[in-house]
Amino acid sequence: MAADQGAGFEQYRRPTKRDVFLQTMNEIVPWSELCEVIKPHYARGEGGRPPIGLERMLRMHFVQHWFNLADEACEEALLDSTSLGRFVGIDLGRERVPDATTLLKFRRLLSEHKLGEKLFAKVGEVLQAKGMKVGTGTIVDATIIGAPSSTKNADKARDPEMHQTRKGQQWYFGMKLHIGVDSQTGLAHSAVVTAANVHDKHPIPDLLHGNEQRMYGDSAYASQKELIHSKAPKAKDFTNDRVRNRNGEVDEVKRGKNRNKSKIRARVEHVFGVVKRLWGFNKVRYRGLAKNATRAFTALALANIFMSRKRLMA
Repeated sequence: MAADQGAGFEQYRRPTKRDVFLQTMNEIVPWSELCEVIKPHYARGEGGRPPIGLERMLRMHFVQHWFNLADEACEEALLDSTSLGRFVGIDLGRERVPDATTLLKFRRLLSEHKLGEKLFAKVGEVLQAKGMKVGTGTIVDATIIGAPSSTKNADKARDPEMHQTRKGQQWYFGMKLHIGVDSQTGLAHSAVVTAANVHDKHPIPDLLHGNEQRMYGDSAYASQKELIHSKAPKAKDFTNDRVRNRNGEVDEVKRGKNRNKSKIRARVEHVFGVVKRLWGFNKVRYRGLAKNATRAFTALALANIFMSRKRLMA
């Protein structure tokens, strides 16, 4: 009787959206290339217990990003979810799930050696090798990532590396993620993390690759030709103009031009949509800019892979 029950185990189970997503990521993420980036810094286990496999740790780390899980929550999810366990490669009948402390140490390793930035660069190399070349147009933009403004903590103080800024009529506290996105592919090719009070225009040279013919941006980047040409001397300024004059009158010609520019500029919002809405990175999880920068670069690398999934699967 028991054998008959076992034979029909999960007989009627169908693949969930999570199953399909994980299967797709399993096939298109360049695991070997990304592991090579981390390998020189990863423990070899000499003189101690054997370390957990590097690719397994990387898979767990990516699961944290995709499903917005803290260290302990990721450990719990792997214990609870068959699909996550299968993706990471853990058989609970034979081995334990790596605990939250192991995940913490791996994340610190990535942060200490700025490996999030290197993973982002490696993904860019892989995608370019597969035909998704960086073109001559770059869209620049920035988004605010919120941080806790409360002082009800052990230090009785807010994170000193985070700052507040005003946007519209509202104040925000946290950091800014500045990105440069290719105007053709819609993929991010550069990024800078700053405190929230840094003006959008300052990181412009770090967001350009130098061979641009056009640079797109919203009105926060208007009249910055000197900064643009310091990195990309041939780039034309296609940022949105301010449409209201000092008297409050609207220039309809400029407004029409802005609409045409915004059709291209809107592609940058797709990247932020994946990072903030799908990956859940609309608030910081750690103190300090360095740790959150590692998370930001890794999230952008995974966003580029996700946005290229159809071409990679083909």
